[in-house]
Amino acid sequence: MSSGPDLLLWGAAPYASIALLVFGTIWRYRHDKFGWTTRSSQLHESRLLRVASPVFHIGLLMVIGGHVLGLLVPKGVTEFAGLDEHGYHLISLGMGSVAGLVAIGGLGLLLWRRIRVPAVRGATSVSDKYMYVVLVLVMLAGLANTLVDNGLRGGYDYRETVAPWFRGILLLDPRPELMASAPLDYRLHTALGMLLFALWPFSRLVHAFSAPVRYLLRPYVVYRRRAPGSVGTRDPRRGWE
Repeated sequence: MSSGPDLLLWGAAPYASIALLVFGTIWRYRHDKFGWTTRSSQLHESRLLRVASPVFHIGLLMVIGGHVLGLLVPKGVTEFAGLDEHGYHLISLGMGSVAGLVAIGGLGLLLWRRIRVPAVRGATSVSDKYMYVVLVLVMLAGLANTLVDNGLRGGYDYRETVAPWFRGILLLDPRPELMASAPLDYRLHTALGMLLFALWPFSRLVHAFSAPVRYLLRPYVVYRRRAPGSVGTRDPRRGWE
């Protein structure tokens, strides 16, 4: 049986975070289309950005992939596929550590650039400053889950508590007692994650919903070569025509 605070934090707060993410995004799109952008600062500084941005986004995609596998795929599925808990733990520890370090390294470079270049620093909104603080804390807490619980402490099977709790939230069957029994750093990482999703629509993170996916599906642009010496496909007219 869950206590009042646990029911509020792990039963009600996730839905409040999802509601802010969904309806806040809709509101932002309807009332701030011109602000729906990353506020690119490439014109102010590009040398460091060319390195930091790809490193951060590659690491972030690896982190997201690990979360999808760990939270959405039930433990029984991976065991049926022949991957026991020890093997899963080693993969989670190795890949999770690499992904977390790459993402945090890229984010650190981006923040150093934002602080170091006055024009980039001046283009940072107040909401983005709060977002960066929460994002850093989320990623550090997640890396601590991997290095401390799954590394130094020998491993914690979050697929028995955190993952079923997460799937229960999505299936409208919340079980807050599962999340309440998880280690403190897992609970901290999850709470900060919910806060980040609540802030998402009101920061530059909304650009993630505008990823140019259609660019991958558009037809090729066909270029035709003109005959040597020609300047067009028909004879030129007189100027007054």
